[in-house]
Amino acid sequence: MANKPENKIIVVGGGLSGLMATLKICEGGGKVDLFSYCPVKRSHSLCAQGGINACMDTKGEHDSIYEHFDDTVYGGDFLADQLAVKGMVEAAPKLIKMFDRMGVPFTRTAEGVLDLRNFGGQKNKRTVFAGSTTGQQLLYALDEQVRRWEVKGGVKKYEFWEFIRIIKNKDGVCRGIVAQNMNSNEIVSFPADVVILATGGPGQVYGRCTASTICNGSAVSAVYQQGAELGNPEFLQIHPTAIPGTDKNRLMSEACRGEGGRVWVYRENPETHEKERWYFLEDMYPAYGNLVPRDVASRAIYKVVVHMGLGMHNPNRVYLDLSHIPADYLERKLGGILEMYGDFVGQDPRKVPMEIFPSIHYSMGGIWVDREHHTNIPGLMASGECDYQYHGANRLGANSLLSAAYSGTISGPESLKLARSGKLGDALTEAELEAARKECVAEFDKIRNMNGSENAHKLHHELGDIMYKYVSVERDNNGLKECMEELKGILKRWDDIGVTDHGAWANQEAMFVRQLRNMIIYAMAITQSALQRDESRGAHAKIILENDWNKMDEDLKKRVTDKCGSFHYDEKTGRAMDEKGDLVFMERDDKHFMQTTIVTFDQEKEMPVVSYREFEHSLIKPRLRNYAVAKKE
Repeated sequence: MANKPENKIIVVGGGLSGLMATLKICEGGGKVDLFSYCPVKRSHSLCAQGGINACMDTKGEHDSIYEHFDDTVYGGDFLADQLAVKGMVEAAPKLIKMFDRMGVPFTRTAEGVLDLRNFGGQKNKRTVFAGSTTGQQLLYALDEQVRRWEVKGGVKKYEFWEFIRIIKNKDGVCRGIVAQNMNSNEIVSFPADVVILATGGPGQVYGRCTASTICNGSAVSAVYQQGAELGNPEFLQIHPTAIPGTDKNRLMSEACRGEGGRVWVYRENPETHEKERWYFLEDMYPAYGNLVPRDVASRAIYKVVVHMGLGMHNPNRVYLDLSHIPADYLERKLGGILEMYGDFVGQDPRKVPMEIFPSIHYSMGGIWVDREHHTNIPGLMASGECDYQYHGANRLGANSLLSAAYSGTISGPESLKLARSGKLGDALTEAELEAARKECVAEFDKIRNMNGSENAHKLHHELGDIMYKYVSVERDNNGLKECMEELKGILKRWDDIGVTDHGAWANQEAMFVRQLRNMIIYAMAITQSALQRDESRGAHAKIILENDWNKMDEDLKKRVTDKCGSFHYDEKTGRAMDEKGDLVFMERDDKHFMQTTIVTFDQEKEMPVVSYREFEHSLIKPRLRNYAVAKKE
């Protein structure tokens, strides 16, 4: 280590991926400037509840790494790079053993071996967990390891600093960032050899979601506007079980279903006409029941509540029931989240069913990266939820902590390799650093002095409402076109925002206004990508309109009619509906859309430009995804 040159890497984001990358950089002899919106121990990774997937097979189910690989690719509807996924699942057991040695208090069986639970889309028990606070325990373990290097001088933390933009040298290579102290509002340029973004997902683009308020996608949008490509941004995961709230939605982990929770509503029995509990996931998907993947469960709940009118008590609710499970078992396996439900709802889920509804939760898409986590901008890397790499069109539950931890083990060492490659060109000059800083200062001062008629927070609520209306559980091309027009209008109205705080100290309002513009531009990338992907795949479910049908290939038409029979178009909405009154969706179209969506930003028009790129999918042959029956190889 002493013979290696010292290299400075900037890591933006102090969650699981950012801390893992930092740890690996320090172990390789590099130094890290670590930037975070908040204290790293409060990063959104700590909100992950249910567990982390790895083929440990402590239950004697003859689980295999290949089965985890196949479940992940199948669950992602065959849109994930298969070599990248293969590397992740092969590393998973080693990562669990590493975390175990770090002191993560994983829940164990009476015999002392790692306990495992079921999670959606996986027939084997494969999810390692620490009660219902797994993300927090993993984050704290990595934070402790990074603090060791901080004491040694290998890490300098910049907590409560916001990333604004990257700085490129004259060759177009990223060699630094501009960031802002969130207390003093001081804006500073920082040089580096390589920059890694690990800034999480864009949940706040949708307003109320299960993500923290800091998960706004602003950093990703900023580098997208500077030339970074986005991959598959149309694929947003909607978690089927969340507590809806007026301020935000709160996650009720998939672990509830993994430990035996059942989803139901009341209905009239079609034969006896008596009121009964209908366990609809078990009826619709007998092979997986309540453990269907999140996209499947969310669409089923949405159908039962919105289209069939069977919601409970408040509008838009179904029951998630744990009350049949012994209370001491629930306390040991799910204590933390059951306490949270009691705090926010005022009811004890050990005694009464919980009321839940789907919510925006996670982004499968993000910054396009190669398998070593390089973006298309030299010197800029990305890892964690902000990259697009491991989940395809839908993420399996408990693969998020795995992908975050694993991607950090790749991006960290690779950043050092890149820094030592001699391929990055000249370091930034003082003049280049100062020019970038002044540009950001001028932008922030302009925002501080905005004096228009629009309220930024009201505009954000409108943005979220529009995205939920048009680009959530169900989508159609008419709605997506309307969404793009409304987003253009919101972006124009952004120019007329008025701020109430014109000060230069701790001006949170001005920072939010800057973030809001980035969110609107990110929303346009999501919507345009969804508009151009004329198929249903994973979390992207598109309803057929008459014009879509007329353009469809004959083999796709046959697949639709074989599944749904004859159908008509609703007079009001123009949407296709079958004889039972159910919506008719497009089929998956491998011929045209077995490709990664690539989105670039047109600076002049401030519009997304969508294209498609081939990816590696030769290891597991694509097949139709059907959770009503057991998964077939």
